[in-house]
Parts: sequence; C-alpha cells; structure tokens
Amino acid sequence: MDRRSVLIALPSLAACGFEPVYGPGGSAEALRGRITFDPPRDSEGFALVRALEDRLGRPDTPEYLFTADIRVSEDELGITPADEITRYNVLGQVTFRVVDATGDQVTGGTVDSFTAYSGTGTPVSTRVAREDARDRLMVILADKIVARLLSTSADWRA
Repeated sequence: MDRRSVLIALPSLAACGFEPVYGPGGSAEALRGRITFDPPRDSEGFALVRALEDRLGRPDTPEYLFTADIRVSEDELGITPADEITRYNVLGQVTFRVVDATGDQVTGGTVDSFTAYSGTGTPVSTRVAREDARDRLMVILADKIVARLLSTSADWRA
C-alpha cells in the first residue's frame, strides 16, 4: 500500500463507525482505573492481575469488580527414547466475570491459550522455564481478556 491508498481509506473508516479504542474518549480510556480485581490466591492469579493492571490501570475510582477462575494444566510433549520428558505444553483457561456495584454481572466469558517450555538442562533451569511459561501464559490470557472487555464495553459500561 502506498500513502495515497491509506489517505483515501481513512474517510471510509470514519464512515463505517470506526473508533480507535485507545483514542481520546475511546473505551480503553473509559475503563482505565475503573476495575478492581479480586486478590490473587496463587502465582498464576498474581501474574494475571499484574498483567491486567498493566493494561487497565490500578483502580482509582472502581466501578466494577473482576473475578476469575484460572485453570492451568501441563501436557508432556517431547519424550526421548530413554523416557525423559524434554518439552511441556502449558494450557490455560480463565473464566471471568465483571460485576457492577449492585452485584449484577455486566460481562463475562472464557478465554484460553497455551504456551510451552523445554525440560532439558538442570532442574533449576527447568523450574525457571516452567515459571516463565506460566507467567507468559497469564500475559496472553490477560491480553485476550482486555481485548474482550474493550470490544464489548460500549454494551455494558454506564
């Protein structure tokens, strides 16, 4: 695409109702600092809340409460002829709810994804790789949750 094509396409985006999420008055601005999160109960919960707060801000005037049920499991993928596991798949699923001050659910849903890590090397390096994979998984899931919240907030945001 050249510059002329982009300039010609911009008015058509405005005509179709396109509104930047992160622009002035966009849904990202409207949610920033408005959602408080249930306190995390484990390392995955802590990583998820940290990633969500990075994207949506720490609550300063909370109007909504975010709760999540996190499920994480591992599958063994790479097995050597000596029956040593060399690769693990980490699967994650978050079922979330956002409720308003009256306790009514305004939105919710389920997101899932996966990541992997290598089990080769020392036990310490394997443990660090496992923890890193779980942290990366929570960031991926948080990104999916934020995308869902931002894309639907016009339907439920007061």
